[in-house]
This record gives sequence, structure tokens and C-alpha cells, in this order.
Amino acid sequence: MGWKVHRSSELEFADLTDVGCQRERNEDSAAYWQPDRPEELQRKGRLAVVADGMGGYEGGQEASNIAVQTVCDIYANTAGTPQALLLTGLTTAHERIRSYARKHPKLFGMGTTCTAASVARSYLYFAHIGDSRLYLIRNGNISRLTRDHSYVGRLIESGLVAEADAELHPQRHILTAALGIGEEISPDSPQQPIALQNGDILVLCTDGLWGVVNDQELRDRVSKHAPRDACRELIKMARDRGAPDNLTLQVLRFMGNGAGDGSTAI
Repeated sequence: MGWKVHRSSELEFADLTDVGCQRERNEDSAAYWQPDRPEELQRKGRLAVVADGMGGYEGGQEASNIAVQTVCDIYANTAGTPQALLLTGLTTAHERIRSYARKHPKLFGMGTTCTAASVARSYLYFAHIGDSRLYLIRNGNISRLTRDHSYVGRLIESGLVAEADAELHPQRHILTAALGIGEEISPDSPQQPIALQNGDILVLCTDGLWGVVNDQELRDRVSKHAPRDACRELIKMARDRGAPDNLTLQVLRFMGNGAGDGSTAI
């Protein structure tokens, strides 16, 4: 189990990852990044990324690590708008994973989901591929900002499966898009950044969590607890239910201007 916690005047952040109850190793990866220089912080804001690897332990772990490291590297070291940097990060990660697989044939089929979000100047930007998720909790309501690139996700979009039945569908974890898989990718991203309000909460998580914890339970825990405590409560809930997969989540509470207790990394 691994923690990261950060608190500033505008944003409180925590993340937690856990191997789960049935896996031997963790193929999830996650990262949080923010610039040191105030002018860059103003321009690029803060970045959170989660990825869930596939293709066997070694391949899955390598793929998710490459994805997270690449997105952070592109975002931190390249000029551009937040949205453009997120999309460039995912497309670059896709090529790097494919290149790694070509050099290591035994890892053929390695790939990963990736959901990356940044908060800059009170706006949310994101890019996404796979079935990890990004949620927004506002005024007690939860909405999912990403769609699952999965076989069942297609069935839902075509009207063949009801949303309420999807969580229990036996093929819900079959992906239709991922970094490292196929020639080209088309990550999802919003046409316009989303304006955040004071008190908004963002949650990024892999399917190991949302597969055993429903949206309402997720909303309740992150609404009632500070990010660090919410992470701990949700991981415990998932493990109490058997947690057949790796678990990773990140919780970001947006507090706007002046509503914090100083910039302190914990």
C-alpha cells in the first residue's frame, strides 16, 4: 500500500494504491506533479495520472509505468496548453509502449489504460483511454466524466445493455482501446475545459476500485472525508469485498483561492 498526500491553498490531494486481495503484484501506476516555479504553476497547474497495465505482470507493469512517466515528462518539460500537453502525453506514451514491446517480443500485447487530469487556473482538463475513470463530485452529486473504452461500454452506447446491468456483465473488463494496442489511438478529451467551483472533488481510479465500489458509495466517502481518509476508507471497502484486482485512486478537492492552510507537502 502506498500513499501520497499534498495540500495547498487551492487543492488538497491524496492517492493510494493497493495490490488487492488476489493479485501477487501491482500493475497499476499513478503520479502527481506540480511545478516548483509560481509562474509555471499558474500556467500549467497540477497534474494527476492513473494507469492500469495489462499483458501479464511484467508487461502490464512496464506499460503502466511508461504511460505515467511519459505523461508527466511531456507535461512538465514541453510548452503548450494543458489540454494539448495531456493529449501529446498519451499519444507519445502509446508510441513508447509499442516501441518497448518491439524490443522485448516476450511482452507482445502489453498495454495500459491511462486517465490524466490537470487543474490550472480553476479549470479542469483531461485526456483518457481505457476503462480507468474520472469522476466529478459537486454539491452532493457525482458524474462520470470519462466513458469506458470497453466491449460492454459499446453495448451500453448502442442500447443493448442497460447502464445498471453493466457493472455485473461478465465481459465488462474487455477493453476496446488502450495505450500500446493498435496502430493509432484516439483519446477522449473535453471540447472545452470544465470550470471548477469551490468544493468540487475529482476522483481518478482504476477498475479494481469501481468494479467493487459503486458511484454512490464513492460519492459518500469522498464527500464526508478529507482526501487521505477517503482513500483509506475506499480501499478498505474494496478489500473487505474481496478486491480481485489491483486498486488505485486519487482524490483532489478543489478549494479555490485562499481556502487552504499554506502550501505543504506531506
